[in-house]
Amino acid sequence: MKPDNNDAKRAIAKDTVAVHAGRMSREHFGAVNTPVYRASTILYDNFEALDAADAPFIYGRLGTPTSKSLEDAINALEGAARTVVCPSGINAITTAILAVCKAGDHLLVTDTCYDPTRTFCDRYLRRWGVETTYYDPLIGARIGELFRANTRAVFCESPGSLTFEVQDMPAIAAAAHAKGASVLLDNTWATPLFFNAFAHGADLSVQAATKYVGGHADVMIGYVSANESHAKSLRDTHHDLGLYASGDDCFLALRGLRTMAVRLYRHQETALKLVRWLKARPEVARVLYPALEDDPGHAIWKRDFRGASGLFGVVLNPVSREAVAAFFDGLALFGRGYSWGGYESLIVPAHIRRTATEFPAEGPVLRIHSGLEDPDDLIADLDSAFARLREESG
Repeated sequence: MKPDNNDAKRAIAKDTVAVHAGRMSREHFGAVNTPVYRASTILYDNFEALDAADAPFIYGRLGTPTSKSLEDAINALEGAARTVVCPSGINAITTAILAVCKAGDHLLVTDTCYDPTRTFCDRYLRRWGVETTYYDPLIGARIGELFRANTRAVFCESPGSLTFEVQDMPAIAAAAHAKGASVLLDNTWATPLFFNAFAHGADLSVQAATKYVGGHADVMIGYVSANESHAKSLRDTHHDLGLYASGDDCFLALRGLRTMAVRLYRHQETALKLVRWLKARPEVARVLYPALEDDPGHAIWKRDFRGASGLFGVVLNPVSREAVAAFFDGLALFGRGYSWGGYESLIVPAHIRRTATEFPAEGPVLRIHSGLEDPDDLIADLDSAFARLREESG
């Protein structure tokens, strides 16, 4: 049935976009999912075709129908002019930075960034003549005071890695753009379903798609999306660095994208139940989760975000290392592993590294990812862990 004018003008929800965007069924004999293309060489029909500027595919590293389906879907979900797919999340982060920075530039990076981002800035950007200054994630519009004549970009991550501070992205973006600087955002925690990066001032939006896009702990992949003004620079950087994500990984990411909305709502529901239970525990000093009404970042989160994912932090009251080990070592449902965003619940100790700010913690800090298990089972697992902690503590 052909939609009437009112239906045609109605904006489609992002949950629906995630299901439908990028599908190439017509080109693939009706198949709902674009098949996996494993290709290096692309053959051309004739001599003239070799020089054609509009060839849809040129060489396997530069894209196949599988990667194009994924990129098209992400473009629609992000509202982007261009998306490039990378072999991992940290590779997506470094690609975004290299798309805007050159030798002699100055980069502002949130002090709560993902630790490998800091390592790249300190170890490699410094070697290449790019200076990095780390800033307080809560600085907001005052970030304008940190700009220099050669400040090229501001790198944001909101909420912050491990400690979950929410940044005032519109204020930071306005200050940056007034100085002619680009705004980069690691938006992995919220995904484009729960936070619209471009609507809040980002020029480049980064996802460690290994996490919620993949969703099943079996793919390493990342992506960077650009607005119109940054599309060419992003495309050229990705092309020149020879970056490539395999057809198999693109297929898995695209399949994960189709169910991401359903999974995210369940992750959020479970996380809220866990954090409210944890807040009442005598062993817990604080819970770090901006969806909580008393979280310091809640007001900005409520203003700018559509939801909260399943990742949060817990600050314990002072306790020995042996007691923490006892807490961890008997867990039956929470895996101990340095990732998140998959279907499984995970827990790790949080090792916080700061240079511009301090994070005062009453005791050990834990990072928890709430998976898709029954939340009551997860609570029972944590309850047993706290019993072991108390026993070890005497």
